[in-house]
Amino acid sequence: MSQPMSQPVSLRDKVCLITGPTQGIGLAATQAIAKLGPKLVLVVRDAKRGRELVEALRIQGNPNVELLVGDLSVQADVRRVAAEFLSRHDRLHLLVNNAGAIFMQRQTSRDGLEMTFALNHLGYFLLTNLLRDVLVQSAPARIVNVASRAHVRGTIAFDDLQATRSYSGWSAYSQSKLANILFTRELARRLQGTGVTCNCLHPGVVSTGFGKNDSGWMRWVVRMAAPFLRSPEQGAATTIFLATSPAVEGVTGAYFSDCKEREPSKEARDPKVAERLWQVSEQLTGLGKDS
Repeated sequence: MSQPMSQPVSLRDKVCLITGPTQGIGLAATQAIAKLGPKLVLVVRDAKRGRELVEALRIQGNPNVELLVGDLSVQADVRRVAAEFLSRHDRLHLLVNNAGAIFMQRQTSRDGLEMTFALNHLGYFLLTNLLRDVLVQSAPARIVNVASRAHVRGTIAFDDLQATRSYSGWSAYSQSKLANILFTRELARRLQGTGVTCNCLHPGVVSTGFGKNDSGWMRWVVRMAAPFLRSPEQGAATTIFLATSPAVEGVTGAYFSDCKEREPSKEARDPKVAERLWQVSEQLTGLGKDS
């Protein structure tokens, strides 16, 4: 169970950006963070659901909520979202990378990349790097990446990152969540001394819309397991903790579960794997060309 949260840091007059805020733990975390009074920027794929959420948050007491619409599995959308944010804001104090999914059948993104890797890892990687300068300029600032304990079953298959030879939805998902932790640790290393911290977390096994984008047995498993899963509010606790608690001020490069720091898998702690993944991710996103 989660430990009691200390009084959160004030987010009034701070700028926060959250991806995947319209359902599940993303929604629960967004609702909690919105109550702390920040200027809140929400990145959504579904404009209608996004507008409904903005209106609900405004009714609940935060008038400073705005929307950016984009599919974070599509690199052109990620770049457009980042550019639109930077055209409106010159500060960013909190970035929560939450958007993600599992795909039991192999799909490819508009960029021709395996969808799980494109959305769950490269979406985090590209958006965060495009916003990196404004985060540093706004320090102290925090980056929170939603990962998963599923990473312990994953490995980074550098010889077949796109799973073209064989595909398993769970393997692809586990690889992407391992990538989230490796990215977090390598980014934290690169941000040392800037005043920007970067941490990641396992939210627990949560009853959300997760997995419902697939048909067949996966949908059935999610439905049967639902009574035994955590609520979205319980699942969001560690995200909220990392985003707002003074207890983690200055903590960086760490992996948390139930609001406590945990040790991730051996591969997740391998700096050589993290550096290699960073280099490959730069190539896949063309990020090196931007610098």
